[in-house]
Amino acid sequence: MPKPGGILQTTLDNLIGPKRTERLFDVLVVDPAFLEDSGARISRSKLAQALNMLLFEDLIERVPAAKIYVDQSLRNGKTILHDHGAVRTIAMAGMGNLPAGQEAITRILRPLGYALHGVYPLERLRMTGRSYAQVDFPEEIAQFFVSELHPERFSAEFQAALSRIVATSTDPLTQGAHNLLEELEAARSLSQDQAVALLPVLVSCFGRRHGEITLEDYEKLLAESSEAAWIATEGNAFNHVTDRVEDVDQLAAEQKALGQPMKAAVETSQSSRVRQTAFRAALVPRTFRAPNGGSLEKEVPGSFLEFITRLPLPEDDSGKKGLDLSFDSSNAQAIFKMTSTSKS
Repeated sequence: MPKPGGILQTTLDNLIGPKRTERLFDVLVVDPAFLEDSGARISRSKLAQALNMLLFEDLIERVPAAKIYVDQSLRNGKTILHDHGAVRTIAMAGMGNLPAGQEAITRILRPLGYALHGVYPLERLRMTGRSYAQVDFPEEIAQFFVSELHPERFSAEFQAALSRIVATSTDPLTQGAHNLLEELEAARSLSQDQAVALLPVLVSCFGRRHGEITLEDYEKLLAESSEAAWIATEGNAFNHVTDRVEDVDQLAAEQKALGQPMKAAVETSQSSRVRQTAFRAALVPRTFRAPNGGSLEKEVPGSFLEFITRLPLPEDDSGKKGLDLSFDSSNAQAIFKMTSTSKS
């Protein structure tokens, strides 16, 4: 008998088991189009949905406040509409075997049907953000917000420390995975067996790909950029996932009352159609090489859960209107502070 979630559900069953798959379907809003049985092949949009579900689960397991929020939602019969995930990259040569900057991520997104949706200068952070939306289901499948740090805008000491850290980066994409991505881009679908082989490799691209860090190099980065220091310990892991909610102000008040580590303010875009807030980042233990050659453990900011309310765009000439899927540079820079060591 076919699964209620069709090939999407059976693919996830084969990867992570029925129990975890069922929980993801209970937690997340999954568009009805993804629940239909589509035969022996899984489309690029369903693969994009599967990847987002796996990355969402990964972050929830790493962020205690997010796990509490998910458990609360389940108890209250509420589902989470994953709006976007955020990834940080470094736009510099010398990344070991890993492509520089956003290409480490966009080479995965393109075969999944993602296209550039917006560019956002993050001048205070000396970064650039870009959003990518899935062209088949732009409102239903989570976007990716991929940011690039520009090392040339920092001191020579900073650049040298960063180079030492990222030079050991390895590329998780095997030749087999490259071949499957090429087939996916050409055919816009894969067999279920191919999807099961590819998805774990794609998930592994969203992690830390470089080796050990000296405390001295970490502190040099931290003195000039909290964002670079975050990448040094966390790599290309999802910086945050996002619940799209009807009223972010009401949600913020409710979560504060429950004692959750909520950001003090709600950020509003220039258009007033996008409002965002977030939990503060989880603190996570990371190991550094000490000056004496030994190792030491230090708590640093990890990932977090964001919340967003999106209002509809004005009607176009044909009378159609959709959600405002844009981002806002000022909002984004305020949200980035969630992984700073200072409160805001």
